[in-house]
Amino acid sequence: MLELQTPVQFVKGVGPRRAHDLAAKNIHTVEDLLYTLPYRYEDRTRFCRVSDLQPGAKTSILVEVLTTSLTVTRKSRLKIFDLSARDKTGLIRCKWFHSEYLHQRKIFRRGQQVIFHGKFEPDPFGTGSLQVINPEFEILDEAVPIQGSIDMGRIVPVYEAARGLGARTLRRLIHTVLSELSRVPETLPVAILERHDLMDRRAALQESHFPSAETPGEDLAARRTPALRRLIFEELFLLEVGVRWKRRLARNARGTPFHIDPRLRRTASNFLPFRPTRAQERVLDEMAEDMRQATPMNRLLQGDVGCGKTVVALQASAMAVENGAQVAFMAPTEILAEQHHHYAGRLFARSGYRVGLLTSGLKKMERRGLLEELYQGKLQILIGTHALLEPDVAFHKLGLVIIDEQHRFGVRQRFNLMNKGAHPHTLVMTATPIPRTLSMTLYGDLDVSVIDEMPPNRSPVKTYLLDEPKRSQAYRFIADQVKQGRQVYVLCPLIEDSPKLDLRPARRIFEHLRGQVFPDSRVELLHGRLKSMEKDAVMQRFAAGQTDILVSTTVIEVGMDVANATVMLIEHAERFGLAQLHQLRGRVGRGCEPSYCLLMQGAGTITPEGAQRLNCLRETTDGFVIAEKDLAIRGPGEFFGARQSGLPTLRVAQLLRDRRALETARKEATYLVDNFESQKSLSQWVAGLSSGWQARYGLVGVG
Repeated sequence: MLELQTPVQFVKGVGPRRAHDLAAKNIHTVEDLLYTLPYRYEDRTRFCRVSDLQPGAKTSILVEVLTTSLTVTRKSRLKIFDLSARDKTGLIRCKWFHSEYLHQRKIFRRGQQVIFHGKFEPDPFGTGSLQVINPEFEILDEAVPIQGSIDMGRIVPVYEAARGLGARTLRRLIHTVLSELSRVPETLPVAILERHDLMDRRAALQESHFPSAETPGEDLAARRTPALRRLIFEELFLLEVGVRWKRRLARNARGTPFHIDPRLRRTASNFLPFRPTRAQERVLDEMAEDMRQATPMNRLLQGDVGCGKTVVALQASAMAVENGAQVAFMAPTEILAEQHHHYAGRLFARSGYRVGLLTSGLKKMERRGLLEELYQGKLQILIGTHALLEPDVAFHKLGLVIIDEQHRFGVRQRFNLMNKGAHPHTLVMTATPIPRTLSMTLYGDLDVSVIDEMPPNRSPVKTYLLDEPKRSQAYRFIADQVKQGRQVYVLCPLIEDSPKLDLRPARRIFEHLRGQVFPDSRVELLHGRLKSMEKDAVMQRFAAGQTDILVSTTVIEVGMDVANATVMLIEHAERFGLAQLHQLRGRVGRGCEPSYCLLMQGAGTITPEGAQRLNCLRETTDGFVIAEKDLAIRGPGEFFGARQSGLPTLRVAQLLRDRRALETARKEATYLVDNFESQKSLSQWVAGLSSGWQARYGLVGVG
């Protein structure tokens, strides 16, 4: 009999080779296999007849293969695999592009019974029949009768293929596992099951893979059947228990309280060359109150591009230094770290604070001297990149950790930096606004502060959507801005020409602009392949006003702060993510002059998602509105990668779709962790979960 923790290799029909293929999809145990749920279901109690197909409809048909052929187009040499098939009512055609393997391996044979699923459209070549492009398909086994089959005559689960393992193979493996599984231990407390009328785990897994014939198809598609509802809640609940447990551990830690009085607050503000906004003052009050406590501060600071987060972080740094502590300030790129170092050096010029910069490009002797001063406590503030995480970076008394653009680091990196001190206060910052649904889960161990006010001298950036016929108009506008003494960014997705992508690369645009469009202007090129010294020199010339137009790749996404730059032209804007476009737009509008973002669309067809992104950016400059839209377009799985956020990849739930379930799960998890009668009983409950669940949701350390 199989157990949940049985390695998948020992399931009948798997073996070492298939186990290796399954491991590529993170399927290592029987439990992993059971939580690989279908991405859709097909009602195979009946199929649509060919004569009943409606153009534009997405459906499944059961047909017999007639002919197959491979053709190559004359001009583009495109290989097209063409198949004709029929049922008793009519004929259809199926086409696959770049799929000559179907022909080479003779996947289809005359007389085969095949299920095709896809969107059926009229054949543009006038055959009178409908066609489907790149359909999903399943070849039926003629030796297996429909009655009693797991592939026919029922609602059938359809799985994503796993490296050579098709939907039918996965269906058979999961059916085998469910029939041979000895027991399925419950993961949820009985009280929660009863309170929310949830199915038991075994029944939920069975019904999620092989629904009964009475299950409504729309409920399966919307993931709202009782079985799927139970598995969704289970996943979110265990995730939230892990988040709540981490928060509890953080609150139980004991650090060093800072003495912060009105005099110290004035000291932290005296070095500012301007009056902070009310939002900045409010956030600093929240941080000061945290740092007065023996429990270390763990705070997330959110704020839109250009709202002044760095100033608040440096004020907090001043309060730490005045308490005899050191500060570690980590940024994701050398460009941003250097900018922070330059800015901090200017602000603290008269304070006597020693501010150092540590990057991977530092020479060996300079690095050794810097780290020696750090260890002796002579260096109060160290700003750097991932280089701060190196084992030889040792602090004398680390009291405050600041991490900029937190989503670009892993959660483990945050903890590694914190471990260089004795429970230091921690501030993490992001200019990528996070919807509340995500922030409470991604950063549930952190308190959240928001700077929701821009400095008074900033005006919203005007955003325009342009196509190729308006390029000359855009260039005339840029020329006018340069004539007025302003500076311009031209942003490109690639450095060089690509044989696979029809995009205008930075180098070609740079040569075109410098040689033909703006021969009298100072045009420079910046990209990631330049050496650090070359990049620094290009950036410094632009910051000093010695360059009019900077053609660049996304290396300027963070860290460029040039108040005189008023235009951002983004080539092939549809190729970028919404959050990234918002970040890039934030490079302009940093002074008091009117600023503009020109979104130049490529010449090809834009996907509906691409059009949504561009229209959203044109309609609003509110980062939180943009973040919500970005989450809706891309889905939570892509909003933040698991590596950056520390959030495990959800196998069943979706944070956007399942918001209500998430809220309920969070309340139940909070109650469970905070109200267990003893730490011992909490440990016993966690011990009842499999090691896979414990590791996945950060519950290994409970008890």
